[in-house]
Amino acid sequence: MRRRTGRLCAAALTGLLLLAGAGCAGQGARPQEVAAPVAVPTDVPSEAGAEAVEEPSSPPAAEEGMGRAPSRSASPSARPSPKPSRTAGPRPVAKPPTETKVPPPPPKPPATDCKATYRGTQASRAQVKQALADAAAKTYWPTSAPDIRIPLNLVKATAWQESGWQSNILACDGGIGLMQVMPATATWMNQRFEQSYDLDDYRDNAYLGVNYLAWLTKYIGDMYFDADYRLDAGLCTAELDSCLLNAVISAYNYGHAAVAREGEPLAVPNPQYVRNVRALMTECVCLGY
Repeated sequence: MRRRTGRLCAAALTGLLLLAGAGCAGQGARPQEVAAPVAVPTDVPSEAGAEAVEEPSSPPAAEEGMGRAPSRSASPSARPSPKPSRTAGPRPVAKPPTETKVPPPPPKPPATDCKATYRGTQASRAQVKQALADAAAKTYWPTSAPDIRIPLNLVKATAWQESGWQSNILACDGGIGLMQVMPATATWMNQRFEQSYDLDDYRDNAYLGVNYLAWLTKYIGDMYFDADYRLDAGLCTAELDSCLLNAVISAYNYGHAAVAREGEPLAVPNPQYVRNVRALMTECVCLGY
């Protein structure tokens, strides 16, 4: 959860991203946009008996158009909301937030020469795939917003952008694991939703990251989209601030406060990150795992 708003982003998206620090979920604005996930170094030891770790391939080039809807059809796992189609885009200014318990502010950005580290055993691609699918299938707001669904292609793309599907990676800014969740954000999430997710468990890490995406969907959806929580790419135009999907992606990287503020227009301060994730939602090699 980009918790700090910055997170670890790894190996380069071809032609767009350079090896960088981190890109994390769930916090405030980052001074720089996040690059693609880092590749797994060949000298990282794994515990005995663990499944061999395959090195993720470099993600493809990101989409050129700012926020333009992908040319391919949406992932079949994305479940459409029954609400009518929205055509007017977001509200000109935000309504007061319905959530008063918000994530903690982001930490200071890490040193530019810092390198990610690893600990423990890396989960296999098959294990990661199952963990992300399970997290995407969960209903996170069963009472107040049961129609909120986080598309599986968005979950897979975010995890690839954040960590390259590396479950044991530690970013310089403090982001941990698959979804690059910050420890302070994980603590907040567990308290807010009365859970006990373990950041170092790749399955719990997936639940934390997707739970944060669901929280952002409700928070921003209530403020700007009149509780229309659909994260459909088809609702996006060429303008980045045209749809909830782009806003949620942006907030995962920069934090809710950088995107949604009471009485102000919706903002997308990190266009490159949004382009990267949007491109990965249709082009990522991880979609075929």
